[in-house]
Amino acid sequence: MRKPSPLLPASLAAALALAASPAMAQSKGDWTIAAGVHQVAPKSNNGTLAGGLKVDVDSDIKPTITGEYFIADNLGIEILAALPFKHDINIDGLGRVGSSKHLPPVVSLQYHFNSKGKVSPFVGAGLNYTTFFSEETSGALAGSTLKLEDSWGLAAHAGVDFAIGDKGALRVDLRWIDIDSHVKLDGTTLGTVKIDPLAYGVAYVFKF
Repeated sequence: MRKPSPLLPASLAAALALAASPAMAQSKGDWTIAAGVHQVAPKSNNGTLAGGLKVDVDSDIKPTITGEYFIADNLGIEILAALPFKHDINIDGLGRVGSSKHLPPVVSLQYHFNSKGKVSPFVGAGLNYTTFFSEETSGALAGSTLKLEDSWGLAAHAGVDFAIGDKGALRVDLRWIDIDSHVKLDGTTLGTVKIDPLAYGVAYVFKF
């Protein structure tokens, strides 16, 4: 089960308080940078390995940054980057058996509703490439070599920007990413871990 993020209640309250601020207009040719913090929460059922061992991948929170270029007044191309997320890997009956870091850059095409207003919702869709590295084993698998293969998948994005002056906004957003990784242990393929996380959090958006 995904753990609820402590970021959302506070960020929503702050966003509503700032909704009366001057609008941050976004037009064709504008750039925005958003710096924030997000929780990556894998879905509750992460699949099975070795013919029936249930896998659980836990959540992590890290700083994130995005850059977006507006190709039209309401339409932008966004790139997501972040510090590496680290996830513990657990197997039912065995407990924690390892961990892995990953980077999940996403390129999205996004449509901003009311882009010149004080409150601007947006939706987007794009492509994700996730690379895994620094895999470690522990517990029942200590001493073995664990490898998670890189993943390509689709991604969806939705959120709301609340204007803070004419150059800034507070963003509350949610992203779904399709991440499936083939797992190898000592060179033998054990199966596929289906992570498919939600990434949600807050960011400050600056237009220049």
